[in-house]
Amino acid sequence: MNQDYMKTKPILPLVLSMSLPMVLSMLVNSLYNIVDSFFVARISENAMNALSLVFPIQNLITAIAVGFGVGMNAVIAFYLGTEDHKKAEDSMAQGLLLSAIHGIILMIVCVVFIPNFLKFFTNDPVVLKDGILYGRIAFSFSFVIQVGIAFEKIYQSLGRMALTMKIMIIGCVTNIILDPILIFGLGPIPAMGIAGAAIATGIGQTVPFILYLYYYYKVDLPLRIHKEALDSTQYYKKLYGIGIPATLNIALPSVLISVLNAILISYSAIYVVVLGIYYKLQTFVFMPSNGIIQGIRPLVGYNYGAKEYNRINKIYKLTLGLSLIIMIAGTLLCFVFPKEIMGLFTKNKETLDAGVIALRIISISFVFSSLSLTSGGVLEGLGMGIPSLIISLCRYVVIILPCAYILSSLLGPTGVWHAFWITEVFTAVISLLIYKKKKKDSFNL
Repeated sequence: MNQDYMKTKPILPLVLSMSLPMVLSMLVNSLYNIVDSFFVARISENAMNALSLVFPIQNLITAIAVGFGVGMNAVIAFYLGTEDHKKAEDSMAQGLLLSAIHGIILMIVCVVFIPNFLKFFTNDPVVLKDGILYGRIAFSFSFVIQVGIAFEKIYQSLGRMALTMKIMIIGCVTNIILDPILIFGLGPIPAMGIAGAAIATGIGQTVPFILYLYYYYKVDLPLRIHKEALDSTQYYKKLYGIGIPATLNIALPSVLISVLNAILISYSAIYVVVLGIYYKLQTFVFMPSNGIIQGIRPLVGYNYGAKEYNRINKIYKLTLGLSLIIMIAGTLLCFVFPKEIMGLFTKNKETLDAGVIALRIISISFVFSSLSLTSGGVLEGLGMGIPSLIISLCRYVVIILPCAYILSSLLGPTGVWHAFWITEVFTAVISLLIYKKKKKDSFNL
């Protein structure tokens, strides 16, 4: 199990070889989110509203899976860098066990409490009915999501980016194909409406889970699960020490969306729909950058374990440059084609007009977010979960929530949109200062 290429291969080709598969899979995943919303929007605007309200909980479930997976990724990559393969295997086994437990708990809690959650935001019986139906079906797949993403992060820690890319794409394409079939019906398959969208999503998540299990048992994987490792809790603290901050990093947007929905609903349900559409679209811009972060995270962890600090610094600078290019492109698209983009999800003129304004204002924030995304991702790769969490708290709670509340009282819903770019400017400065401080404390540069 030779992983030396992570500390010997030239930086640019190394980062590209690790990140491009992730970027491609993230783009396909973003496309799946957009296609999913596109078909649901064809059912009715009420269905789209229900999907927007359920989205924060879906995002929370995924956040727990990905965040804890980041902890597994960082711990495994670190031990591989120190060439302690037994500790890498033990931490993998314990991480998988915990992921399975998370999935069972989340499935029960979310299915039971989704009606109470939705009633905080709407009393519309149609929206409530659609939201509860969609949510309960989607949440039933929580176990599959948790364990499937855990395997994904394990393979990524080993540098198997091409494999995880293929599996993620297969899952997304499965969902895209099933969406229109199950929502509108085809041949003997009846039209299921919003329930069909939830089932299609669940099947799309189950396919990668099955494929990861197949590759583990039938194809070569250098790390193996040993029963005796499951009897220990030796690595729980390290896994959660990185995994909990990483989970909060990813879950915080769910908190933000829920609070912003509460602010916007006081003006009109149209603005809730606009925010829901924006967050679907935003993934198409942010996912490529997140793909790069996923690609470089095991590189950072491995080189940190190997004490190759100069390489980590070079990886950081290259990642920041690539992220800036992606974000500039996203901003230009939102400025030039906002009406065409929003038109994919709504034909309601009032919703369309409000969405055009929102896209143009919020997209200003994309460029500034490059610094916080890159700094937070590299800090997670270093196992520094708390500093990364501080950056995310600034982005999603500490700055934006008071800013959105104050500006909305002055400017109405437009004030909420302006809060995004103002927050990203301040957070960019904070993230750069945090990263430089941690780099000075930890590296001999």
